[in-house]
This record gives sequence, C-alpha cells and structure tokens, in this order.
Amino acid sequence: MDLHLLDAQPTTAEREAIDAVLAEDAARPLAGPGRRHLLLPALQAAQARAGFISAGALGHVCERLGIPPAEAHGVASFYGLLSLEPRPRRVLRVCDDIGCRCRGALELIAALEAERPGGRGRPEDDALWVRSPCLGLCDHAPAAFLTVAGEAPVERLFGPVTPEDARAVLAGDLAPSTAARRRPPQARDPALPLLARAADSDPESLDAYRARGGYAALRRAFDLGPEGVLREVLDSKLLGRGGAAFPTGRKWEAVARQPVRPHYLVCNADESEPGTFKDRALMEGDPFAVVEAMTVAAYATGCELGVVYVRGEYPLAAERLANAIRRCRARGLLGADVMGRGARFDIELRRGAGAYICGEETALFNSIEGFRGEPRNKPPFPVQAGLFGKPTLVNNVETLVSALDAVARGGHAFARAGTEQSTGTKLFCLSGCVEAPGVYEVPFGATVRDLVGLAGGVRGGGRVQAILLGGAAGGWIGPGELDLPLTFEGTRAAQATLGSGVVMVFDASVDLVAIVLRIAEFFRDESCGQCVPCRIGTIRQEEALARLARGAPRGSVADELALLDELGRAMKDASICGLGQTAAGAIDSAVKRLGLFDGGGAR
Repeated sequence: MDLHLLDAQPTTAEREAIDAVLAEDAARPLAGPGRRHLLLPALQAAQARAGFISAGALGHVCERLGIPPAEAHGVASFYGLLSLEPRPRRVLRVCDDIGCRCRGALELIAALEAERPGGRGRPEDDALWVRSPCLGLCDHAPAAFLTVAGEAPVERLFGPVTPEDARAVLAGDLAPSTAARRRPPQARDPALPLLARAADSDPESLDAYRARGGYAALRRAFDLGPEGVLREVLDSKLLGRGGAAFPTGRKWEAVARQPVRPHYLVCNADESEPGTFKDRALMEGDPFAVVEAMTVAAYATGCELGVVYVRGEYPLAAERLANAIRRCRARGLLGADVMGRGARFDIELRRGAGAYICGEETALFNSIEGFRGEPRNKPPFPVQAGLFGKPTLVNNVETLVSALDAVARGGHAFARAGTEQSTGTKLFCLSGCVEAPGVYEVPFGATVRDLVGLAGGVRGGGRVQAILLGGAAGGWIGPGELDLPLTFEGTRAAQATLGSGVVMVFDASVDLVAIVLRIAEFFRDESCGQCVPCRIGTIRQEEALARLARGAPRGSVADELALLDELGRAMKDASICGLGQTAAGAIDSAVKRLGLFDGGGAR
C-alpha cells in the first residue's frame, strides 16, 4: 500500500511508548491477519504518555502498522476516552448520568462549574474536568474517573466524590482509593454461587482462589470431556445474562460444531449500560473465576484463544484480570498444555476506549480488529463468522461465571434454583434512591420489592415514584408494580425487561422528565452514526422531548407524542443493532406506562 504519511514527528517519549506496545506483539496470544489489531493499543499508549494523540504520534502508529492516516484518524476520533486535540495531562471525568444524578452529581458539577467554567483547568494545574456518561460506579455515586498521562500513567475510578475531593484531585493529588469499599453487600454469604468469593478471598491470589474451590470446575470439565460440558450447560437451561437472554448451551454447541478453524472466545466485559456494574464487581472481586470460566468455555467449544475486552473506565478490573491471567499462565492453567491435560488455551486482555456501542458483539469485534467500533450486519452470526471472520463464542462476564457454576455443580442442580424458564441466580444492580446501593444476588423469582428491601428500602423512608428496569435501554414500572417477579417470563408478560439487571429506584424528589431527557441525550451521543434510523432518530427524539419539557410542543402535546411513537417504531424496525432498536424503549415506557406528559402521570 502506498501510504501518504503525515509530516509531523512524534516526540521521543511518544515514540518509545508506541514502540513498547508494538514490541510486545511476538509475545501476544492474539495473532490476527496483519498487525492492524494493534491499532487501538498503540493509540492508547500514545494517549497515556502525552495526554492526547498528537499528529506525530498518529503518523508514527500509521507508519509502524501500515495503516493510512485517514483510517487511523477515523478510529482515534471514534472513542470518547481518546483525544486528537491537545489537552492537560490530568483529566477528571465526572459522571452526570441518571444514577449519579440521584446522589448529588449535579450539585458537584455546579460547584466545579462555579470555579472552572466549562471544565477549563488553570494552566498552572495542567488539569481539566469534563462531564461523563455513566462510569459503572453507580453503587458509589457520584462517581469520577481520573487519568493522568506521563511516564507512569495513572487511572483511577472512585466515588462517592465530594467537591473537596474533586478540587484536590484537580490540584494534583491522586484520587482517594475506594477499591477496598467496592464489595457487594452480600458478598460474605457462602451460599451465593456468584458472589461468595467477592469479599472474603484475596482477588490477587491464585492460591486463595483455589482454596475456595477454584479450578474444581475445570477439573470436572476435563473429566466430562467437551461433549459432557456442553450437556451440563444445556441441562442448566442457562440464559445469557447480558440482556438478550439467548440459551447459553445452544450458543456453545453452535460454535463447537463449526468445522472452520480457529475458533475464538470473546468475554464481553465492556458493560456500559447506565446503571450496570455487576460485571465490574465480579472482575474486581473474583478475577480468577473469570479466567477459569473462559477456560471451561473454550475447552467445550474448541477455542484456543480468548480475548477479554474490558471497559476502558474499569482500570482496577483490568489490572486484576491481567494479574490473574499472568499467574494462571505461570502455573500451567493457561498456555499450550492446560493442567497437563493436552488442551491449548490462552487469553489476551484488551481495553475499550469509551464507546457504549462496543458492548454490541460485532462492534466489539471491529474494535479488536483495529476498525471503528461500528456494528456489522447479521447474518452471518458470530458463531459462524465473528472475530477475524472465524467462529466466535461471545458471552459476558456474568454468563460465563454462571456457566462455571453450572459445570461445577451439574446442570440439573443449577436449574433447581430459580424458575422453570429462568434458572439459577441473577445479579441485580441496585442504585438510585436506595439506602444501600450495590450488586445483589437472588434466585430468579424474587420480586422488585424483595430487592429494594435488600438494599435497605427507599432512602430516608421516602416513597417510590418509579423504577427503571434494565437501564437506559430498559423500561419503567410504577409504585404499584413492586411485586413484579424478576424472571424473563415475568417481566416479558408485564411488558417490561430484565435487560442487564439494572434496578434503579427514583423517589419523589427526582424530576423524571430530566431523567428521561438525559437518557435521550445518552443515546444521541452514543449512536455510532452508521445507520440513518438511529443517527437521525436519536437526534429527533431528544429534540421532541426537549420541546415537551419546555412546555413548547410543536403543534400539540399529542402531536409530539405521536412523533415520538413514530420515531421509536422506525428505530426499532430499521436500525442495524440493538442500540437503535432500544433507544426509544425507556422514553416510550415513560410516556405510556408512567404518563409522563399526560398531566396525570409521574413527574
């Protein structure tokens, strides 16, 4: 290819940072066609060193990887955590999304705005703050994410944040470490299949993990053989925990039967749904379980390489998973001969860079491969042609760890918990106006009221105004629906959704119109822009809601509501992926279920 490179040159520091990442290529498990799959890691290295991706750094990446600058620019400009414009080395992202708004985010932002209008930092501080969509720390809201570029870059997700914390961080202090407090409230209950180790075990110790039953499932998997493992997962009736609820055993079986080689396994750890933080809790608290679960799934489906794609705003989760991968590799639990049983499997960790759309599986493949994280048309489906065009198994963290439990205990034993159609236990993310936000594990069939009770009820003894189920892509229920059973079939019958497990409670103090407007803004901002129904529909949806919120509808209120309904149906029917197909879900639910703009509904 005849490349026309940029004239700008990288600094010595930028060159060294980029070259160090690319030099690791020979040792990387992932070896796709060419080297383009190294584009995002190289861009992230440049950003971590200088605070932004300069023209010189971009040109050096293009020269090393043989990528046209226009294409690399298109990738770099796609991600929210990357910047192509000069900016301070110290950046504080302050969440202003729906969960944090219930716990003081707007007051925090107002305090920062009064001192640093528009987020501008003083030159002597070399710092700035910016508003951010949900950071996945809704259980410790309001949340913030600090990045400090340099020779030893710093990343820290922390909360709850006070104005004093933010001022200190912007002035040069490191963010206060809150990792020790980020443990699920139930985590010390030994009866919980998913959370039992999340507080009592040392998440950095392989020996501690094995002492608590770790790697028993993989040993049983080797005894059962691949067909036996598939049978246990099928018998468990495990449905995917990421929102689509596809039967896990059928997906595993479909990949295992594909004759084309190699097979890839992708652990989708890019949870970015507002209000969702369950996968973060597992990765931070029980990272070896994620590695073991991936190994079991790979053995059953014939995958020799796995990629765990971790959300960019989860530095501690990425650090603990990287440590777990290293330790397992050193002890023969990953590599060319896993456990001495002749199985080959290894894992590479990749970091996202701030794009909600990359939670969609095919957009995630494009991101790993070094392209813009835009979804692909389906079919073909990932089980046939996924990562690098090969058969690929994709599951999220909770699904994989649930399958680990099903293999360890047996599929029929797993299925005895929950209901006939919704088996096992489920992680729910309780946030908003509750006393004790956090990740809670319950068998399917528990009610919304049960979960709110586990979280201590509505804060301050208040009353429920409304509850958002499933996150921004989910839907609303009212205070009269608290006895709704949390099962796939129960929510489906009630025309609601479990989604990713979000249960966000809003009390009477919350302005629901402002919350719905923020959801519309979120989807407008996160649309990748590839397809017209979503790209234009999310803009027009936000505009119509803004007119209604101002009390200035174009025509009548009924006209605007009819327009919203038409936009929602168009996006659902014609968008390429789930983002556009669900972008109107919570808005439609608020209008029709809560009567948000009819004069008699919730406000």
